[in-house]
Amino acid sequence: MSEGRRRTAGRPATGKSSGGHSQSLVRGLNLLERLAGSPSGLALSEIAEQAELAPSTTHRLLQALQSQGYVTQDNELGVWKIDVKTFRIGNSFLEARDFVGTSRPFLRRLTTQTGETANLGVRDGSTAVFLAQSESPQMMRMITRLGSRAPLHASGVGKALIAWLPDDEFERILDERGLARVTNNTLHDPAALRESMAEIRERGYACDREEHAVGLHCVAACIHDEHGIPLAAISVSGPVARIPEPRLLELGELVRDAAGDITARLGGRVPAPNEAPA
Repeated sequence: MSEGRRRTAGRPATGKSSGGHSQSLVRGLNLLERLAGSPSGLALSEIAEQAELAPSTTHRLLQALQSQGYVTQDNELGVWKIDVKTFRIGNSFLEARDFVGTSRPFLRRLTTQTGETANLGVRDGSTAVFLAQSESPQMMRMITRLGSRAPLHASGVGKALIAWLPDDEFERILDERGLARVTNNTLHDPAALRESMAEIRERGYACDREEHAVGLHCVAACIHDEHGIPLAAISVSGPVARIPEPRLLELGELVRDAAGDITARLGGRVPAPNEAPA
């Protein structure tokens, strides 16, 4: 046997064997995705059709996934469903996600794009708390001390956070906190605030027109979890002189798109404009 042939014979098996295993893995993951999108389950024929596989191949892959606890078959209905092990894996991702760390590059990008300060805040009871910030390079700029709070009804971040809250929780916040005026522009009438919430859901971002601080404009958009529930909100803020009304709306779309990107990165879901709060 020649040296070249000896080397070839001594190599680990490659080609069809490893490729076949990789193909089976990809196909199996594809089946999991199909089942994840159908909580009520799918029949074997439906899964095979969606995955564009032969029923026999589909059944073999499902049996392998079932043996490892990733899928299960409803014996009464005959449909296949996601099993507990898949849920545990997905749940571990939700527990490990870091929305602050994930948001930081997007905040910096917003500052680069707009020249203004970008913030990240979350809801804590009836107030918004600021957790991260990317400062504007401008000499006159908006700076929020991390850990500081703002009223939900009188700040861009706050309004973005409560726009998608369930009605009962929204009403509870109104009862507990009220609508105290922070400036003369603060929305202090419940009917006006409810109307503003509907507008925020429709366009995907909230505007603060000197409602929290005189001379300051702000736009904010919500980051949602996998159920469409508010997880956090990001904003861009700056002086009215640099953010007049036309630019306020322009920045709103920019912030909304960034919030949507963060939501997608975290595995969340942005609710439809006409979708009622959960």
